[in-house]
Amino acid sequence: MEIKNQLILQVANGDETERTPVWLMRQAGRILPEYRKVRASVSGFKELVKTPELACEVTLQPVEILGVDAAIIFSDILVIPEAMGLPYELIEKTGPVFNQTIETPRDISKLKIADAEDLQYVSEAIRLVKNELHVPLIGFAGAPWTILCYMIEGKGSKTFSKARKFLYCEPEAAHKLLSKITVSTINYLKMQIQSGVNLVQIFDSWAGILSPEQYSIFGIPY
Repeated sequence: MEIKNQLILQVANGDETERTPVWLMRQAGRILPEYRKVRASVSGFKELVKTPELACEVTLQPVEILGVDAAIIFSDILVIPEAMGLPYELIEKTGPVFNQTIETPRDISKLKIADAEDLQYVSEAIRLVKNELHVPLIGFAGAPWTILCYMIEGKGSKTFSKARKFLYCEPEAAHKLLSKITVSTINYLKMQIQSGVNLVQIFDSWAGILSPEQYSIFGIPY
């Protein structure tokens, strides 16, 4: 479908606009009764993410209901570690949990580089959305450092002490893991662009727990 509202693309290109474009973090989510109804029809969040027709439906909901200036594809940053061989579960009121984590350099060698074929359900959801959407579609991924945090810690944390300890104790292995995540993420973002997203965003949710020096070593290069 033709894009009728290009505000966010104009801003991304540095152009002046008549107003500031608006989209909301988690706009496709539990703030909407319509989303909660769809969510209740499946076994859990992951089934929703992996069912392109439903992911499409909830991606479109905030555009139709709230009138925001962009949609963001309904997915999760943790699809990358899962595609690399480290599955996760999303536990209600707990958040993401990995039953298996990265503890040693040997664990890293077992991981694969994720490619487009591993994440075709996201590609299909994007294509379905683009058939119906009249505003730009945002694709996204987690930054390598943030993804590493979950792969080592195994769950959300205020400090991610295990992940930070890994940087100190196994810096070479940390770089190897970050490199694998980076290549996987590049493959993923390329696939999203080829499937039709209009711009992409990288979320580095846990950048702030590193010192500036640490981030210059383990964040910025990746």
